[in-house]
Amino acid sequence: MIFNKSSALVFRYFNVNQVIMINEYTKSDCSEILHVVNDAAARYKNAIPDDCWKEPYMSERELLDEFRDRVRMFGYMHDNKLIAVMGFQEIMDVVLIRHAYTLTAYQGKGTGSALLEYLFDKYQDSRLLVGTWRDAKWAIRFYEKFGFVLHEKKESTLLLERYWNIPPKQIEHSVVLEKHR
Repeated sequence: MIFNKSSALVFRYFNVNQVIMINEYTKSDCSEILHVVNDAAARYKNAIPDDCWKEPYMSERELLDEFRDRVRMFGYMHDNKLIAVMGFQEIMDVVLIRHAYTLTAYQGKGTGSALLEYLFDKYQDSRLLVGTWRDAKWAIRFYEKFGFVLHEKKESTLLLERYWNIPPKQIEHSVVLEKHR
């Protein structure tokens, strides 16, 4: 069931023992979003080159810049607590998956899958791209499980340069996966 609640889109479906809610979050929710991103980013610390890693991984200024760039952030609420976020950005002829993070304590329990399924429903006829760090093998496997195909380095670089606004060092250490719907 989809309905509006306090200007946020709410998506609900019933599992045997729980109600799962996916809401759209705005810049007024920065502290909650940043808590999830920065907690979950700890898993990436060894997959990100030292000269690209920083703490906190994402600052409030960076998140506000993402909102200004029309990244829409959706979050997964469990027991009235935001436990995961995933951003979507419509740019040119594609939809980018941006900032997909789940709190450490909730990783591997289907939360990211639920957010991704929500994306599939919302953008069912779109070309979907996701970029991640090349050494984040678990993230690559996650997206491949949903039918995303990993691009070779040369094509990944071209896509990163075309659709993302990230530093050259990050491009050098990142890959792109794609799913056509």
